[in-house]
Amino acid sequence: MESLFVPTLIVALAEIGDKTQLLALLLAARFRKPWPIIWGIVAATLANHFAAGAVGNWVASFFSAATLSWILAASFVAVALWTLVPDKLDDDEESGLKKYGPFLTTLIAFFLAEMGDKTQVATVMLAAQYPHFILVVAGTTLGMLVANVPVVLAGNFAADKLPLTLIRRLAALAFGALALYAVYKALTLGAA
Repeated sequence: MESLFVPTLIVALAEIGDKTQLLALLLAARFRKPWPIIWGIVAATLANHFAAGAVGNWVASFFSAATLSWILAASFVAVALWTLVPDKLDDDEESGLKKYGPFLTTLIAFFLAEMGDKTQVATVMLAAQYPHFILVVAGTTLGMLVANVPVVLAGNFAADKLPLTLIRRLAALAFGALALYAVYKALTLGAA
């Protein structure tokens, strides 16, 4: 169950203040139809994170467990630092898509916004670290929903009240803890 719960927590924290959360807020304000937006987020995230998880699972097969732990530690440190930088949403990402309706607009915009995003990178790393690929994808998708569904449902009210700096710092600490755990694993595997 660790393959489900850790990715859920990590992605939920990393997603707070992320550009896709800002996108969810923008879509909720423009369409005012939460359920098609939520289903668009689910579909886009599953597709994106399934591909990212497959890459992570595949990459893991090329390295020894110790080497993979060192790579994961460095990657987690990089994502921890990246998490501290606030995201901004480019209006160009969502402009022109509104004509497709809330579901398709959300599906396309979220899928594109997640490309190369820290939560996609985290999904690659988590899939490389945990053996249960499907649980990792389910966990990262659940984490996206935990962070984005309240924003869609509450609109501007919730986004204005969240302590984003504190949440980004907590997410960075979580990634830092994962980095330390990966270093510990690398050292114990190297000594064995």
